[in-house]
Amino acid sequence: MDNYFNIRYEFDRDEVHRAIARRVEMPGGDYVCVADGVILNEVNRNQEYLDVVNGGMFSICDSSYVPLYIKWIYGKRFPQYCGSSIFKDIVSSRRYRMIFLGSSAEILKGLKKNILPWNPDVEQMQFVELPYCGADEFDYKAIADMVNRDGADIIWVSLGAPKQEWFMSKLKPHLRHGVMIAVGAAFKFYGSEDIKRAPEWMIRNHLEFVHRIFSEPGKQIGRCIDIIRSLPRLLLGEYRRKRAVMSHLPEHV
Repeated sequence: MDNYFNIRYEFDRDEVHRAIARRVEMPGGDYVCVADGVILNEVNRNQEYLDVVNGGMFSICDSSYVPLYIKWIYGKRFPQYCGSSIFKDIVSSRRYRMIFLGSSAEILKGLKKNILPWNPDVEQMQFVELPYCGADEFDYKAIADMVNRDGADIIWVSLGAPKQEWFMSKLKPHLRHGVMIAVGAAFKFYGSEDIKRAPEWMIRNHLEFVHRIFSEPGKQIGRCIDIIRSLPRLLLGEYRRKRAVMSHLPEHV
């Protein structure tokens, strides 16, 4: 596990899955964040939200740009692991009982239909539309009672950042079992005919944000502007942290 830009990342995919498997065997609930550019930007503005994101097991790196920033500053290479990928990997594994929380009834219906070929066991799992409200307005005890009765090992959450991270942190104390994973737009990618993930060539060339802007301009343009405005401060801050750490390293004789 590594800390960059104040976020506790786990970049090793195999370790991500091993850690989730270990945690599922333990009592109590926990969560994994899927940290994209929106989360990166928000945690470095809001200490309370940073505590929420780092209050789970770890974050996986949904952003294709964070590995580039780390390479520029530290000379280290790390892979991206996006929400839609971990979602498909875990659902396809047929290893866990799951419950799917969030999004709309229409998208949940499409999601169930489209992921059944990956995992026929999904037919017997719950897809639950949550009320449209603020993070403080959910009835967390009632939601936890439903999840606890279900016995799900993996609780998928799709409410969008930053709401879904607040949701997981507030639901965690009420859970007897299971790992929550917030996957943002993954439900839409796999459950909607209108919103799809960018083509592979755009993903490879770090242009997925362009596809997202054209898919959801009202939502994404403001987010991208905020990220671009804050980027110089984020990069400078991380570079200074690197220099501070290097200055305290003992000299080798």
